[in-house]
Amino acid sequence: MNKSIIFILLTLVLISLGWWGNDKYQKLLKNVDYQKSISLIKPLEKYSIENLRSTEIKPVKIKLEEKINSNNIFTSNIFSFEFDPTLKNKNNKKVTGLINLPVKSSLSPVVVLLRGYVDQSIYQTGGGTKRVGEFFAENGYITLAPDFLGYGGSSEESGNIFETRFQTYTTVLTLLKSINQENIPMWDGKNIFIWAHSNGGQVALTTLEITGADYTTVLWAPVTKPFPYSILYYTDESQDEGKFIRKELANFEKNYDVNKYSLTNYLDKINAPIEYHLGTNDDAIPLSWGDEFVSRMKKLEKEVTYYKHPGADHNMNPLWGDVMQKTLEFFATKSKD
Repeated sequence: MNKSIIFILLTLVLISLGWWGNDKYQKLLKNVDYQKSISLIKPLEKYSIENLRSTEIKPVKIKLEEKINSNNIFTSNIFSFEFDPTLKNKNNKKVTGLINLPVKSSLSPVVVLLRGYVDQSIYQTGGGTKRVGEFFAENGYITLAPDFLGYGGSSEESGNIFETRFQTYTTVLTLLKSINQENIPMWDGKNIFIWAHSNGGQVALTTLEITGADYTTVLWAPVTKPFPYSILYYTDESQDEGKFIRKELANFEKNYDVNKYSLTNYLDKINAPIEYHLGTNDDAIPLSWGDEFVSRMKKLEKEVTYYKHPGADHNMNPLWGDVMQKTLEFFATKSKD
């Protein structure tokens, strides 16, 4: 039987018998992992930003699967890896994604691409990142774009909407940890960058807070508001106008402190240079969000370069090429020789 269940049952029995304070029985409990008991009662506690910061992330094997595109500049393959998204090393799940590999023989930097929201019913591997990934690959970068659980050829996502959200963090943390020359022989061994769009932006920022690493990051129209407002803001787009999400959130708040899961409370942990792009015609991310985020980061003396693009929408159109060029230049200036 699970040690956590044993602890809870034994505790209840001892209390009922009035033996809880007896030294003899206290010693009996010493071999039971109390923290595992707590995790049984509050299973999502392990995903708090502080707890993830103290969790050891282990590398896994990245596998190249079918080739889906090839030209004289780069090849595109499905990649996959298996890991336990709860980080308990018990029940592995498969995550797929799209990798672009330059044809050139020299070693290359890696860019991890984190997409925004895409409806599962229309999603295909590489959705939300394909165009950006191909641009980077044409310019000599290896790109990795994870599908996340529930998308592409990945295993199913969690049945809990908040655990599903938190497991995007554990997915990215595992992928970053697994970037090595054994898995990707063409990697230059020094440079790992992050590009993120929309909701992928909050995943990227949370990842930077958890790791404290200096992954140079470019954000396109990122979600930067506190949790859970960052979810509630978009609930009117749901078919039920957010009723299910609000119900689940009420249950979540009964057991958990939402502040422990909000990226806005851990901005001081970020140690990476960031370039932030936002279009003035963006219908998904208000300009005030960008202004507030950059202002807070500046007060914390973090390195942030901020661009507001006149007339650009959520996907940076019609200035996509200009914004992409700035992104490329930013990575180039931060490249480690």
